[in-house]
Amino acid sequence: MILADLSPEAYREASEHLAALDPDWSRHIAATGPCLHQATPGREPYEALVRAIAYQQLHARAAEAILGRLLALFPEDAFPQPEQLLAVAPQTLRACGFSASKMTTIQGIAQARLEGLVPTREAALAMTDEALIERLIGLRGVGRWTVEMLLIYSLERSDILPVDDFGVREGYRRLKGLDKAPTPAQMRSLGGGWRPYRTVAAWYLWRA
Repeated sequence: MILADLSPEAYREASEHLAALDPDWSRHIAATGPCLHQATPGREPYEALVRAIAYQQLHARAAEAILGRLLALFPEDAFPQPEQLLAVAPQTLRACGFSASKMTTIQGIAQARLEGLVPTREAALAMTDEALIERLIGLRGVGRWTVEMLLIYSLERSDILPVDDFGVREGYRRLKGLDKAPTPAQMRSLGGGWRPYRTVAAWYLWRA
């Protein structure tokens, strides 16, 4: 099922649903305030994936600096096309700050876009969450979390819970005052009660 309602009304419904779950959720939502999640609609999956790879395992500022250096190579374009990215010399990508592994991954994403494996935004919008995840995690260096970020931010899906995300699991630990954060499998089970608002639930857990 494709759920992509991130309107203010949907945010309010989601917050009310989550706040009604138990006193812990109610207190946290009251203290945090309205959901202010912001997506980046209009971004092509290819671009979203390359950006997500740049952010993997890095502080946001470091990732933004790397992306800034990459974009500076193409001053006349908002973002390089796949063929442009593939034409960049490996040493130039390394100079931008990409590790050898990430460099191979983003070039693989660019090649996959040219071959049609990475769909256009229009095609991706018609695909279910799981169909898109299954299609893209076959790419080298692209895991489920990376595709979930694409679903949340670029495709504006409203029922995504990235259970592998440390911030989500740690947020739940703090929300509940637990000694240990739940495992991804436990998180997936817990999140069943947050449907169909799991994207908003993740946003609140990140803020915990």
